[in-house]
Amino acid sequence: MTTTFRPYEPDQMLLLLPDLRDWLPEGHFAHHVSDLVDGLDLGVFYVAYEGDGRRNAPYEPRMMVKVLLYGYATGVFSSRGMARKLEEDVAFRVLGAGNFPSHRTLCEFRRRHLEDFKGLFVEVVRLAREMGLARFGKLSIDGTKVRAHASKRKAMSYGRMGEEERRLGAEIEALLKQARDTDAEEDARFGESLRGDELPEELRRREDRLAAIVAAKERWRRRNARRTTRAGVHRAKTATPRAGGRTSARTGSPKTRRRATSPTPTVPS
Repeated sequence: MTTTFRPYEPDQMLLLLPDLRDWLPEGHFAHHVSDLVDGLDLGVFYVAYEGDGRRNAPYEPRMMVKVLLYGYATGVFSSRGMARKLEEDVAFRVLGAGNFPSHRTLCEFRRRHLEDFKGLFVEVVRLAREMGLARFGKLSIDGTKVRAHASKRKAMSYGRMGEEERRLGAEIEALLKQARDTDAEEDARFGESLRGDELPEELRRREDRLAAIVAAKERWRRRNARRTTRAGVHRAKTATPRAGGRTSARTGSPKTRRRATSPTPTVPS
């Protein structure tokens, strides 16, 4: 009986526009980041763009903040890595909602809004801690202890709260420094304008890639044919001549061949 495979039609167009949020489980961390940011006042991020007369519309700051927060919280410190994930990673694509800022744009946004972004990062983590979360992505926030104190109707002391705020601030500062250092190292390695994973110019269009694949297969076929021909010539040259003009490869050691051709001794009667 033949096997029936599940449908696979990569060229099939969607008849209905999908809801990007449905691409992730309801409880995914990306949804949590998005909801937290949506509940905050981001007005300070919009002030810089008021009345600057830009010809090209900038990316929505709310989207940029969500992408950067989610990236740093999940351990993606490279702006190039985030730009790549906006194309390939479902969670990043949900947060980007069809936007694909380049690595330079992501890096410049962080640099331009560094202090405001740092303060927002602390505020987001503080809210997550108040919600009783133990972690915010890969960042430890000790929220379970906060929830335990609250359940016992005990407030965290001002001294303890100050220590925790300083610890979170130092961790976030370290994350942003790691992001800055990573971008600087990759700029030096690839150049500021390149992401580092680009295909050669001649392979970026699908038609050109398919033509290149056909040409590569033909080159491989010809090279393999020449290799097969050379192997046949080599075997013919190493063959041993036989009586009658036929050739055969010699096998066995000289001692074995002598033993095989020695006359059988005659036993006297």
